[in-house]
This record gives sequence, C-alpha cells and structure tokens, in this order.
Amino acid sequence: MKNKPLALIIDDEPAIRELLQLTLERMDIDSITSGSLEEALKLVQSKPVDLCLTDMKLPDGSGLELVAYIQKHMAQVPVAVITAHGNVETAVEALKNGAFDFVAKPLDITALRNLVNTAIKLRENRESSAARGMTRLLGKSAAIEKVRDMVAKLARSQAPVHISGESGTGKELVARLIHENGPRADQAFVAVNCGAIPTELMESEFFGHKKGSFTGAVADKEGLFQAAQGGTLFLDEVADLPLHMQVKLLRVIQEKAVRPVGAAKEVPVDVRILSATHRSLNDLVHAGKFREDLYYRINVIELHVPALREHKEDIGLLADHILEKLARTHKHAELQLSPDALTFLQSYAFPGNVRELENILERALTLAEGNLIRSQDIHPRKAAEPAAAVKPHIVEHEPDLDMDDKTMPLGSYLGDIEKEAIRKALEQTRYNKTAAAKLLGMSFRQLRYRIKKLGLE
Repeated sequence: MKNKPLALIIDDEPAIRELLQLTLERMDIDSITSGSLEEALKLVQSKPVDLCLTDMKLPDGSGLELVAYIQKHMAQVPVAVITAHGNVETAVEALKNGAFDFVAKPLDITALRNLVNTAIKLRENRESSAARGMTRLLGKSAAIEKVRDMVAKLARSQAPVHISGESGTGKELVARLIHENGPRADQAFVAVNCGAIPTELMESEFFGHKKGSFTGAVADKEGLFQAAQGGTLFLDEVADLPLHMQVKLLRVIQEKAVRPVGAAKEVPVDVRILSATHRSLNDLVHAGKFREDLYYRINVIELHVPALREHKEDIGLLADHILEKLARTHKHAELQLSPDALTFLQSYAFPGNVRELENILERALTLAEGNLIRSQDIHPRKAAEPAAAVKPHIVEHEPDLDMDDKTMPLGSYLGDIEKEAIRKALEQTRYNKTAAAKLLGMSFRQLRYRIKKLGLE
C-alpha cells in the first residue's frame, strides 16, 4: 500500500496550523506542524516530507530561509509560502528564490487545495516525468544543455516564466516541455499569439463572455483562462498586448480569478502562466509601452533560448532530424547533407533560426538531384528590405493596358499583383502577419481579411 504524502506546516499562529492540518487531513495527506523556523529545519532534516507550507513571517526568521535551505539540500520538495494579502513583492521574491507557489491570507481553501494537489503530483510522477519529451529539444551543445537543465528545474515550480529569444528559436517548444515535465502535464496546454487577436475581441477571448453581453454574443463562451483551467496558458508575443489588456491580465494573475464580459462575479482560475516574445520587454518598459508591474509578475524567472548562430555545432544534428522528417512527409528516400552543404550552413547567420533552417532544407529538397543535398541546392532568403521596398514592387509590374492583346479583366490582374505583394511581405517577415501588415501599411485585421479573400491561407 502506498504511503500517504507527508506535509510540513510552519506558522506561528495555532489557528492557521489547525486549519491547514484539517484541510490536508480531508485530502488524505498526513502532516506535522511547527511554530518556528528553527524547529521546522530540525523536522525537515529528520522527516521525509513531500511538501512544505510555510508562513513568510516567523518569530525567529523568514520563510525565505526555509525555501533557500530546501532548495539547496532537497530541491525535489516543493515549498509553498503563505503571504499577507496584497503583498505581491514578497510572493515574487519567494518564487525567485525557488518557492513552488504561494497562497495569500486570508486563506482561500479552494486555492489552497488546488496548490496542494498540484504539488503532490510532483511526488507521484517524479521519476516518470523527469525527462519527458526532452529529446524533442535537439542539440548537444552547452547552450542547449543549459536550456534543458532550466526546463527540468522550472517544471518543478509554479512560478511564471518568461521565455525570451529571437523568432524561430523554439520558444513554444520550450514552454510545452516545461508544461509536460511538470505536475500539470495531464491538464491542458493552451497557447495563444497575443498579436493575432483583434483588440476589440481580446477581453472576450481571454476571459470569456455571457450570452447577450454584446451584439453577437448568442451563447455563453469560456475564455482562454477557463480553457486552460488546471493547466498552463502560454502567452506568445506577450509584448503585443495593448496597455488596457495588460492591466486586466495583471489583475487576473494577482487575484487568480477572471470576470467574463457581462458577468456579475469573478470566476476562480488555477492556471500557470508562461509567456514569450522576441522583443525586449525591458526596453518596452522603459519606452512606456509595457507595464512595469506586469513585467515583474510574468518575468519572475527568465529563460533565454539561444539563437542558432550561438550553437552552430548543433546544425548538423538539427539538419539530419529535419531531413528525416521531410523524407517521411514527402515519401522520399533517405536524404543526406553533403559536407560542403553542412559547412555552408554552419557559416550562415540564420536570422530566422531553426524555423529558417527548416524552410531552407525544404526548398533545397526540391532542387536536389537524388538523395544528396549539396551546397548549390541551398539558397537562403535575402534579408528583409525596408518597408518602402515592398510598395515599389507593385509599381514595377504595371499592367500593359493594350486591350487588343490583354483579355484578363482589370480586377483579376490587380488581384494577382496584390497577392504577389502580400506574398513578398510575408516572406520578408518570415510569415509574421503583424510585421507584414506594418510593411504593407495596413492593419493586422485588414491583412488577415485580404489573405482570406485572396485565398492565400
């Protein structure tokens, strides 16, 4: 029979210790209690505990000292801290120091039970989830090994993580690995590109809405936070959020509750927040384009994914994996990269990183003769030209309107020109629609409409 989990509760208030002990008992979890830091340290050294719940303010020290000790000597044991209501700075400091999560006074029993259940899952799948899916993060370089180590460490925490790195480096893959190797792995992983949602629909998309709350709201709809309940919400390109949504997101993270559009009450949510962007949030904060308070809440821990040019020794391994995948997709015989082609790739800067490597090899496959890809088959795209360069492209192909020779209707001809201009803008921005819209001098929504109308999806 499996032993019950054992929790250590540390608080100088007997009533709080009793409440926590009773709550855990109803969850079939044994517990031992302490009213001081000194006694807690002795207990954690003598008992094989699976979870610690500690108040931040203790008569002989701080809960942070216990967090630091456990991180150093028994990092596999999650420590959740209990903070005063509204004391966000203390909670963030605890997370930075390795705390698993935090809960605020007065204690919300539902939130506490969610936290404890999530922490206990670490005990249940500690061995099986230790390296789940890590082979998908390809590379043997020191830079990639460092990312793997960070993923394994961050998977054991519930702290918000901000994943930084250039476009195409694999930030979403890293976010998925953090989720899959953590206690929320059996729950939803919901990814959203913050730059792809029209501003007027953001609140409804994130928080949901009630039937009849606005024109077109014909039924209740759950938002992204509710869809990720119990799991992880990945906010890709979080820097694209407008300021008014940044305020609302901050409140949700702090209160762990959302208010659907048209609803009278907030709905509790239990979601881990991971975010990413290829831009510098720090620079945006200084420019007044990103809220400093939100920055400190989502950037509790930063994980940087290196650019491909920073670990060129992995290009051969990555290329082999991509070619193997392309061969399967196109039902092609085994593909190989010649030594001169590998040398060429290793000398290239890869502004589009791994995503660009995939695109280059897929194009090379169409040009290669046989199963060997040589250097002459590889044609990296030219660097993106300034915005002004796209618009003259339209003029370069002015129609010859000699109607004796031309039978194509003018609308169709102009449509073809527009298609070509949009294609070129998308290629130049590596299919980032937000950037392509700026390049073409139109809004994101206009570009999305034109892409759909012209059949470019």
